[in-house]
Amino acid sequence: MTDAEISMPANPVAAEGASPSRKRPKPGERRVQILQALAMMLEQPGAERITTAALAARLEVSEAALYRHFASKAQMFEGLIEFIEQSVFSLVNQIQEREAANGQPESGSRQAARIAAMLVQFAEKNPGMTRVMVGDALVFENDRLQQRMNQFFDKIEATLRQCLRGAGEQPSATPTVDAQVRASMLTAFLVGRLQRFARSGFRRSPSEHLEASLACML
Repeated sequence: MTDAEISMPANPVAAEGASPSRKRPKPGERRVQILQALAMMLEQPGAERITTAALAARLEVSEAALYRHFASKAQMFEGLIEFIEQSVFSLVNQIQEREAANGQPESGSRQAARIAAMLVQFAEKNPGMTRVMVGDALVFENDRLQQRMNQFFDKIEATLRQCLRGAGEQPSATPTVDAQVRASMLTAFLVGRLQRFARSGFRRSPSEHLEASLACML
C-alpha cells in the first residue's frame, strides 16, 4: 500500500461458516478488507447508495460479520475519511519538510502548486475516495461525515493560505488578504476538479491542463 492509494486484497474475505482449514485473517486485517471493498464499490461509475447488505455480499460474509468490526456504516466511511486525512496531510508534511531539508526556501506559490497537484494526483489514483471527498458518497449518510470532509478542505485552504502568505513574489499592501483570496480560489478550483472527475464517471481527468491552470492562478 502506498501513501496515495489503497491496494485491493488479493483474496476476498473468507465466507462465514467456511471450512476451518481456511486461514483466518489476522487481527485488524478484516477491518482493512471491509474498507478496501467499500472503496472498490465506490469506484463503480454511477453506483447507487451502498448498503451493508451489498457490501457483505461482495465480501461473502454476513452483515453481522461487518458489525463485529464497525458499529455502523457511518464508522466505515469514517475509516475511509481517516485514510484520506492521514495520506494527504502526510504528503503535505513531506512537501513542507523537503523544503526545510534542502535549506533553500521554495517560493510560497510553488509550494502551494505542489500541494494542489498532490491532492489532484491522490484523487486520480483513488476514484472511490474522490466520491467521499466531494460528498457524493455521503449524501444519504450521517451529517457528521460531510462536516468532517468540509473540515478537511478548510484545513487544505488554511495550509495553502499559510504557503501563500509567505510567498512575497510581488509586493502588496495587503499580503494577508491576498493570500486568503488566492487560497480560497485555489481550494474552490480543486473541489471543482474533483467533483467533475467523480460526476463524469471518472472520465474527465482532474489533472487535465493542471499545470497551466495553476500557473494562471498562482
